Amino acid sequence: MEIKQLRAGGILLPSNVFMAPLAGYTCYPFRIMAYALGAGLCFTEMSSANALKYQDRATRRLLFTTEKEPIKAVQLLGGNPAVMEQMAASELLNEFAILDINMGCPVPNVFKSGEGSALMLDMKRAANIIRGCKKSGKIITVKCRTGIQKDHMFAAEFARMCEDAGADLITIHGRSRSMMYDGECCYEEIAQAKAAVSIPVIANGGIFSAKDADTMMERTGADGVMVARYALENPFIFSELTGRTIEKNTLQLLLEQLELTSVHYDETFTLTYIRKLASYAMKKKKGTKKYKEGLFQCGSLEELRGLLIQIFS
Repeated sequence: MEIKQLRAGGILLPSNVFMAPLAGYTCYPFRIMAYALGAGLCFTEMSSANALKYQDRATRRLLFTTEKEPIKAVQLLGGNPAVMEQMAASELLNEFAILDINMGCPVPNVFKSGEGSALMLDMKRAANIIRGCKKSGKIITVKCRTGIQKDHMFAAEFARMCEDAGADLITIHGRSRSMMYDGECCYEEIAQAKAAVSIPVIANGGIFSAKDADTMMERTGADGVMVARYALENPFIFSELTGRTIEKNTLQLLLEQLELTSVHYDETFTLTYIRKLASYAMKKKKGTKKYKEGLFQCGSLEELRGLLIQIFS
């Protein structure tokens, strides 16, 4: 794929390869790593507007960042236009220049509450949310799907609504809500959405290699791609796609993540996060079952550090 800078609102992003927001993973340390490897934009984990309104401590922790994060982007989940507008303009989000509105989450409890992908069924309410968040002065992006049911796709119509309501960029997961995370991406639907709007369109879904990214770009004409879970298994996908020279190996990345996380988070969080990340990193290594068991038995950061060295050296 062609790597290029990409403008989102008033910000020029360094590359058109994005990291998707992933619950439990895209914390501050992971985002710092992804940016260093070549990602053009990374988002916080999905944060509930309602939870932030009531000062939920766990949700506020999702917003942790420092001046070292080059571009700060938060993803907000919510279905109430008034609450979304209020939280977009709140002091809690002062440090974030970009606000991504989640209109694609397919999880049943989110959908039933009228949030995430359920907003695709109510374009008037979705438009009101975009307009309300736009009042914050932030760059507004939207993440959505190709539709709700596999036999009823309407990504182009939804993309036009987003642009008309003031969105600066949209990311389309190339599957309907009913497809969840399985099945071949609906390239044609993303292509139709790209043709329908003038704002940048980012294509997401099914990208596990440089070849997959090439296919996505060729078949959709999108302005860039968004990598999701494969980046947990192989964070170097960002340097592979962007051509950035990185003279580090997996062990070095994991040890750096361990160190950075322990500086900004407590030991419990650090142990949990690094265990999960290391489990992904050893996904294709042979004979890792005993090591995975050892990972989850580690009771201290020193034990964990020693085991990482043993596994990945």
